[in-house]
Amino acid sequence: KFLLGFYSSVHRQVRECLKKDVGQMKLQDPNFRPGLVVLQVGDRDDSNLYISMKLKAAAEIGINATHMRLPKTATEEEVLHSITEVNENSSFHGLIVQLPLDSIHKIDTEKVTNAVAPEKDVDGLTSINAGKLSRGDLGDCFIPCTPNGCMELIRQTGVSVAGKRAVVIGRSKIVGAPMHDLLLWNHATVTTCHSKTVDLPGEVGKADILVVGIGKAEMVKGDWIKKGAVVIDCGINHIPDKSKASGKRVVGDVHYASAKEQAGFITPVPGGVGPMTVAMLMANTVLSAKRFLDSHKSGNWNISYTKLNLQKPVPSDIAISRSCVPKPIDRLAREVGLLSDEVELYGKTKAKVQLNIIKRLQAQPDGKYVVVTGITPTPLGEGKSTTTIGLVQALGAHMKLNVFACVRQPSQGPTFGIKGGAAGGGYSQVIPMEEFNLHLTGDIHAITAANNLVAAAIDARMFHEATQSDKALYNRLVPLSGGQRTFSPIQINRLKKLGIEKTDPSTLTEEEITRFARLDIEPSSVTWQRVLDTNDRFLRKITIGQSPTEKGHTREAQFDITVASEIMAVLALTSSLEDMRQRLAKMVVATSRSGEPITTEDLGVSGALTVLMRDAIKPNLMQTLEGNPVFVHAGPFANIAHGNSSILADKIALKLVGPEGFVVTEAGFGADIGMEKFFNIKCRYSGLRPHVVVLVATVRALKMHGGGPTVGLHEFRSNLELLEKGCSNMRKQIENAQHFGVPVVVAVNGFKTDTEAELDLVCSMAKAAGAFDAVRCSHWAEGGAGAVALGQAVQRASEAPSNFKFLYDLELPIADKIRIIGQKIYGADDIELLPEAQRKVELYTKQGFGNLPICMAKTHLSLSHEADKKGVPTGFVLPIRDIRASVGSGFLFPLVGTMPTIPGLPTRPCFYDIDLDPETEQVNGLF
Repeated sequence: KFLLGFYSSVHRQVRECLKKDVGQMKLQDPNFRPGLVVLQVGDRDDSNLYISMKLKAAAEIGINATHMRLPKTATEEEVLHSITEVNENSSFHGLIVQLPLDSIHKIDTEKVTNAVAPEKDVDGLTSINAGKLSRGDLGDCFIPCTPNGCMELIRQTGVSVAGKRAVVIGRSKIVGAPMHDLLLWNHATVTTCHSKTVDLPGEVGKADILVVGIGKAEMVKGDWIKKGAVVIDCGINHIPDKSKASGKRVVGDVHYASAKEQAGFITPVPGGVGPMTVAMLMANTVLSAKRFLDSHKSGNWNISYTKLNLQKPVPSDIAISRSCVPKPIDRLAREVGLLSDEVELYGKTKAKVQLNIIKRLQAQPDGKYVVVTGITPTPLGEGKSTTTIGLVQALGAHMKLNVFACVRQPSQGPTFGIKGGAAGGGYSQVIPMEEFNLHLTGDIHAITAANNLVAAAIDARMFHEATQSDKALYNRLVPLSGGQRTFSPIQINRLKKLGIEKTDPSTLTEEEITRFARLDIEPSSVTWQRVLDTNDRFLRKITIGQSPTEKGHTREAQFDITVASEIMAVLALTSSLEDMRQRLAKMVVATSRSGEPITTEDLGVSGALTVLMRDAIKPNLMQTLEGNPVFVHAGPFANIAHGNSSILADKIALKLVGPEGFVVTEAGFGADIGMEKFFNIKCRYSGLRPHVVVLVATVRALKMHGGGPTVGLHEFRSNLELLEKGCSNMRKQIENAQHFGVPVVVAVNGFKTDTEAELDLVCSMAKAAGAFDAVRCSHWAEGGAGAVALGQAVQRASEAPSNFKFLYDLELPIADKIRIIGQKIYGADDIELLPEAQRKVELYTKQGFGNLPICMAKTHLSLSHEADKKGVPTGFVLPIRDIRASVGSGFLFPLVGTMPTIPGLPTRPCFYDIDLDPETEQVNGLF
């Protein structure tokens, strides 16, 4: 009963139990490890000793412990700042502030202690944890480690606490006061004694359980103690002892030699409470880590939804957007399982999400993956974005499933041009729509800056090479600094590419200097254009270099709209910061006179591009009208690029929703373009496999495909014969989706002019064509409630067998891959490579780009290359005018006909209606 071995055994049992708990957490998530920070101010020897014991115990159990040491000169503000950093770091689950704070400045210990987040207060010293303990909320707080250790030691004796008379000597916040509360809530009758207690020996003599923490050496004598009592000695005191090398020895607050004759159980000092205190500290840290892991399991959402106040007739999009007050974006982030240190707030309604979340969630299973596409559209579009948001609102707010929307960021060109915004519409929108449609978080501006830096670098390099000798060029590329020349890391990369294994600039031969310094770009081969996020037809063809300072080095060039930049496509297809750096470096901007591809890495600009894009790579978090989470990230063109939002946003969302949740993303234009590229390009690079295709169809578009007039010129009445004929386009697009082995659900996006008979006909013909299901939707007018039937169909389809496959093998020749797309997806008889396209096939094959996937640049208004051919054209040969390479993005894009890459403004652009109210600062006129 009195042997040290008994208590050593208890400590060992606790330690082994904690090791098992940590092992179980690692099984749950191999990348997870409990984290503990011990914050020390100053360099006291006793504190160093205690901290070393804690760090050793943590290492034995498997806790990642960090010793954060601040100097004696640390101020209160600096200490509080350090605590805040740990509070906001999700990799740490426990924080101990080692007391006393050994600073030359005055520091309020109470303020510092209470600055620790209660959920990380494994010492149990904050007022919140102390308050919960005093109220008996033992399951919702951290119990201070010494009292907790005392209770564990009492339990190990086998003595029941309930009904016993307990005496606690001392009322400190660390031991006495919490010990009183802990014994009380374990049903003991508790007396707390202190320096003012009358007849202390008499009170002690009544105790069945005695806990002493008064800080006075051997004050409690053996003859005070009741026979058979349990005695827990928390004291640590030093008394003189000439027999010890140090001249002193450690004793407790109880006179051990006399007390052990009376006590049934007694803890030794040292070796009793001290090691158990450390063990309980570890136990609290493990408990905190468990709570964190349980509360942040993939799909463990606690989300609230916003109730819509539906109006009839349906107001304007901006009026609806304004009528709904969005949740604070940090609250939404917490609701869907994002941690505070994973979110960067951009005001109250939008935020960026850090990529480190991918590592945290990588062991979690993915949710269900749904892509929304459409039939061949009218010029006005058929409501894919609206359907995407309506479906998400239905699955979430009405079917109570975890669901994320992942959509593209719109260009400002159409917003101020003819098309207007792209946030969905009616009661199925991303809000606030003015934030969504304008600058958002600046990603498109970052792409503009990065793209134009490349363009400037190309022309500057050609100019400098044309006006300088090899030696002068080399000396400026590798300038003297402090009497020495040094290659930058990016220049070392170029040397390696050239096969020059040298790092000393003075050792290059003249021939090596020439090869290194001269890119020798053929001006006519430059494929990189400047960009602007504005519709401006007069930038489609320009002449640059007309200033006298450019010495006659002029050339024809053009501007593209920013979303047509290859950097936008890189952003959408990248999987990490490192992957983006590599893709940006591989972008081919021109060809040398000897036929070699010239990259941004050769220009020395790829590192700078990565710096400009370091924030843009993080997905943007917004919300729907009904409070569902939305990732808005990347917005590549759907013709010369692949027209899909980012892989990163999809991957993060799939982890967050959990295995029973859904991620709904949208592919630009019709299924023949956006969906085909989603499967053959995006899914190929992401490794993700979709569960369901949602094909959006409208009665008005199907009538057009049946031979009706172009939508928008004039209205026409119900015509079932025309509609039935036009359903051939829907049938073909269902077939296109089925080429990839994924179930198709047709969403018939209803308009108020549609009749019941028309909607029924479309649904029945879709099912006859092989769709898993076809349902009518009214989400524009009713929000998520109008898409519940669609949500239920998608949920059923996601459980159906899926046999996903790509359309073509990457190893096939370039022409064969184009032919497969042309014949299987568009319905062409064959393809025709025009001379420039044939030359590019040979060039890209020679340069090693022949194994890239294909991204067809074709009109979205027809399955064929001719926009006026509606329905399902047949008997045509697909002409391939040219082929261009987006090597960084990772695809080749054949040009089918003329493809404008910067739109123009109409006679009456949207900007006529857009203005700012100076009093309310509201944006008016967006739609």
